Amino acid sequence: MRFAVLGTGMVGRAIAAKLAFLGHEVVIGTRDPQATLARTEPDFMGTPPYAAWHAENPAVALRTFAEAAAFGEMLVNTTAGATSLDALTAAGSDNLAGKVLIDIANPLDFSAGMPPSLNPVSTDSLGEQIQRAFPEVKVVKTLNTMPCLVMVEPSRVAGAHDVFVCGEDGDAKKQATELLLSFGWPQDAILDLGGIQTARGTEMTLGLTMPLMGLLGHTDFNFRIQGAH
Repeated sequence: MRFAVLGTGMVGRAIAAKLAFLGHEVVIGTRDPQATLARTEPDFMGTPPYAAWHAENPAVALRTFAEAAAFGEMLVNTTAGATSLDALTAAGSDNLAGKVLIDIANPLDFSAGMPPSLNPVSTDSLGEQIQRAFPEVKVVKTLNTMPCLVMVEPSRVAGAHDVFVCGEDGDAKKQATELLLSFGWPQDAILDLGGIQTARGTEMTLGLTMPLMGLLGHTDFNFRIQGAH
């Protein structure tokens, strides 16, 4: 399958590399490919410049958001939550229409510094905002409740743990589930929470996930819902 991963950060790189490893055709979308490749310094989160990763993953092409979205049969949003709507607008509604969009982004707000807050929160979610802005897109929120390496290699965390799926379209959630299974997630670990409104809860787990990173000193952890199995 042809995949377009929108976003060049750690999450986008992890997802793109996994998809390519599984044999899919993958492109990564960014606003300005030449500017992205020209950066030589880590970003404000300490993520190494994209060019080094790109050199190690030559099979994954870098394109504009619009070119990537036009190429992809399935789309994955890993852009920074504050810029996701702008990125998807740049991708073009015609290039998005009718496609499944796996939304992994969280609406982190760094305007007051670290740690970030969430915007929106509680009464809305980024997943819902994307679905409202692009009603012809089949948005599925998933994988946004854990560190990125666990997303694509769940065995990094010992024992059983869970991944959530939120969305309005049943067939789209089935496709998302098939993708999760290919990443190594067991069927009984995939919990369908219901419609896209339930993304509010999954996005709010970031208020717990980020402090846990500091407490544990590593990112190989995830949530297990006792009583759900």
